Amino acid sequence: MFRKPVVLLGLGLAVMFIAIGLTWYAPAARLAQGMLWGVGGGLLLGGGIRWLGGGHCDEAPPRVHRRYLREFIPAMAAYLVLLVLSLWLLKRVDDQALRAIVALLPVAPIALVLRAIIRYIRDTDELQRRIELEAVSFSTALVSLLYMSGGFLQLAGVIDVPSGVAMIWVFPLMCVIYGFAKALVSRRFR
Repeated sequence: MFRKPVVLLGLGLAVMFIAIGLTWYAPAARLAQGMLWGVGGGLLLGGGIRWLGGGHCDEAPPRVHRRYLREFIPAMAAYLVLLVLSLWLLKRVDDQALRAIVALLPVAPIALVLRAIIRYIRDTDELQRRIELEAVSFSTALVSLLYMSGGFLQLAGVIDVPSGVAMIWVFPLMCVIYGFAKALVSRRFR
């Protein structure tokens, strides 16, 4: 799709400017603003990762890459739909058991995303697996360090972050740091 980092960065900035415009001209359109901020931020992150990595980080066989995209993209689309649905339903459901089921709706597609990632890594060559392992290891170590540091600051009363907010951001933060780590690690093997 978009291979050039400049295109991704430009699109990200454009989408963010649209989000800023919506904030000024349509403050009631909060869902659209949030989605635009998310898409713009994702494009900026993708452009930054491409910029650092200098291009492709993946050298998987085409059939493995196609299968990965065939599994990953629908699962992520389902995640986004179920996340919005879950947030909408949680405002309308009072029964505790039903709230638990509704809250966990987005977890099933994420499990499918993780399955796609694991299958992708399993079916790549040794060099690509090494790149993936180093990137995942770095991401896990850094997020663990940040989470533990946040816990110490929380206990000392320096910050006050609700636990649900902290927990919900662990996986996305790991994904972002993994992307940057993979781009940097793969540069060593070019």
